[in-house]
Order: sequence, then C-alpha cells, then structure tokens
Amino acid sequence: MLVVPQHPVERARFPVVDIHTHYTRRPRSSHGVPLGEDTEPTTSPADLLKAMDKRNLRTLVSLTGGSGRGLANAIATFQQPHPDRFVIFTEPSYDRIAEPGFAAWQADEITRAKSAGAKGLKILKVLGLFLREQIDRGALVKVDDPRFDPMWEACGALGLPVAMHVSDPTAFFLPIDRYNERYDELIRHPDWCFHGQDFPSNAEILAARDRVLARHPKTTFIGLHVAHASEDLAAASAALDRFPNLHVEIAARIGELGRQPRASQRFFDKYQDRILFGTDGPSDALYPIYFRFLETEDEYFEYSPGPIPTQGRYRIYGLGLSDQILQKLYRSNAERLLAL
Repeated sequence: MLVVPQHPVERARFPVVDIHTHYTRRPRSSHGVPLGEDTEPTTSPADLLKAMDKRNLRTLVSLTGGSGRGLANAIATFQQPHPDRFVIFTEPSYDRIAEPGFAAWQADEITRAKSAGAKGLKILKVLGLFLREQIDRGALVKVDDPRFDPMWEACGALGLPVAMHVSDPTAFFLPIDRYNERYDELIRHPDWCFHGQDFPSNAEILAARDRVLARHPKTTFIGLHVAHASEDLAAASAALDRFPNLHVEIAARIGELGRQPRASQRFFDKYQDRILFGTDGPSDALYPIYFRFLETEDEYFEYSPGPIPTQGRYRIYGLGLSDQILQKLYRSNAERLLAL
C-alpha cells in the first residue's frame, strides 16, 4: 500500500560497458564443467546492437567465450566486426586437468587466447565447487590449486584481467528451510544449494581466493558479484583494502546492495575507481532496473522484472549516484582495465 514517487530510467545517463554478460556459451557436463572447444552464440550481433542502442550500452563483454576453436569463432562473430561494441573473454580448459603438463599448457593457452583477441579470462564457480580431479568424479580441485599459478601469472604478464566467480550468496550454503531468506529461489533451483555433501564452506572458498590474490599481486582480478560479499560490505571493503589488484562488479547483486542504500552509497563513494557495471545478462528488461537503482533516489521498488522476486522477498532503494561516479562505474573503469 506504500505510495512513493517513481522515476523509471529506460536509457542510461552515460554510455555503458556491461562487463558481465553471456551471449556466447559452450557445452558443459552435468555439473557445469565446460567441455570441448565449441562455443555457440545465444543471439545475433544485429539483434544485440539494436537492443544496446536502445539502452545506451556502448560495449558488452561476454565472459564465457570458451577457448581454442570456439573462442576464435566467438571473436570472429562478434568482436572482429564490431571491436568497439563486443569484447570476448576466454576460459580455462578444465577437461585437460588430469593430463601431464597441464599447468604449463594452460598458461601457454592464455598466450594463444590473447593472440586470438581475447581481452580477459573468466573463472566460473566450477573451480572450487564442481571441478574434480576427473570430470564429475574424485576430489574437488581447490581455487588455489598450484597447477593454476602459471595461468594467473600469464594473465598478469599479458595484461589480461581475471573475472572470478568462485562462490555464491551466503544463503546457498545454508539448509533450504523456512529460515533461509532465499527459500523461494532455492526451492526452484535446489542444485544451487551447497549445504552438506563434500562442498567447502563459503569462508573456505574465499580464503583460497585470497591466497591466489596474494600470490599474484601483478595480476588484476575482478571479483564478480561484489566479490561474493554483497551481504557483507565490510568484508568486501576489507578485501579491496587488502588487495590493490582486486576490483569488483555488481551483477545480480543489486537486490542486496539496494536494501542497504546508505552503506552502499558509502561503498560506491570510497571505491568509485574499482567498481564495474555488470548484469549477468544481457537482459533488456533488467537494464532499466539497474539504471534506476544507480541514478535515482526512488524508494522501495522491485530489483528484478516479473511478478516473482528472483532472490529474496524484499525491495530496494536507489542510490542516486553522482555523475562523476556514474561515469566511472558505467564506462571508464572498465575501459581502463580492458584497454579499450
């Protein structure tokens, strides 16, 4: 019954680089481990460009560009014809992890990906939560497994940022019961729950991530989803303060950020040079909600399209960020990291 002013924002105030989208994907195992080199587009460049111009989206970054042949196809389809509009990241080839010499081979593969045109490396939560010594079997491979050290170092030497998604919301590590505020979401996606079995805790995963960041200070890392600390901005701040090589982005976390608007405003102000715009899309219906959250001071509005909240049963409040911060968040921070 609450009546509050509403200020829809259909088009971003400034040109936008969405650093977290997935318009290319490759086949995966039953547990989400990428397999092979084939990469398929989820839409056409022409359709994307039309939607981008409508929302003032300058550049879309597809993090899941694959590797090898698939990466080359994704770059040829999107990035080469439109180098200022589409950017493609590469991914590790986890299906080779059991082979002798994997560490050196994967590092060399990063060099080949850079030569092919890749602008960065994407790490899915496959690493730390699903990747095992043999595909879908054996012990889990930890985030700080030394076999990946040459890969992290190669990214640093080549100037390729590493976009990391190695954990999930805190609620995903709790039982799916009436005390879990993401019950509605998890009851629809029970495979997203990491409570029990042999999964590590959220704290263990993030501790392993921190060891990687510490061991590779010359490599730039992007902590996707507010570095897995959108529910605890003090923890996100501590990570940013500890690791100068860490940046964060906001995809799929405005539901968390928007219900703590005063803390979020302070966070965006303090780290305005290290926060990137992302949506985990592209989704035409989602962009106006993100723009409204960032640009207006509207109160108590939905953080996702549709009648059913995608995460918890709450609404959010806009931050009304300054033009200076908006321009950094929307575009210039990403352009600097990606050398666009």
